[in-house]
Amino acid sequence: MSDEEPKIIVDEDWKDQVQKEKELLREQETTGPEDPVAGDPGQQGEIPPASMPFLISMLSSQVMMAMGFLPDPAGQQPPVDLAMAKHFIDLLGVLEEKTKGNLDDEETRMLTESLHQFRMAYVQMSAQSPDGDGEANAAGASDGPTIELP
Repeated sequence: MSDEEPKIIVDEDWKDQVQKEKELLREQETTGPEDPVAGDPGQQGEIPPASMPFLISMLSSQVMMAMGFLPDPAGQQPPVDLAMAKHFIDLLGVLEEKTKGNLDDEETRMLTESLHQFRMAYVQMSAQSPDGDGEANAAGASDGPTIELP
């Protein structure tokens, strides 16, 4: 063996390529992914396709949260907010009115039945409200009406 130190040969093209990749990664980190839907589906789960049943379900879940029928993300019983429940029920009503004649039979049935159930539950909970202003306590929500969605 020789006593010379080994020569390290650095390929300049390789260095340029690595530098470009680093810059691209830095740029992506600061701007985020270009298409959030095309991101890693394992991180947040797959996003369902946009559809009328999904929109109805999304608004319905907001009504049920406001009425205290669904636990919050932490698993706690949420406070009942009848004013917010009424707002989301009204939004479903607007959706029904504005889409009349443009929905298929299943979508129409889903929206109509959901609205009927929510309106009946709202009336019942409003009557049970201690101060009548749309604010009930969470304990009263568990003894209140049940909602059966289509």
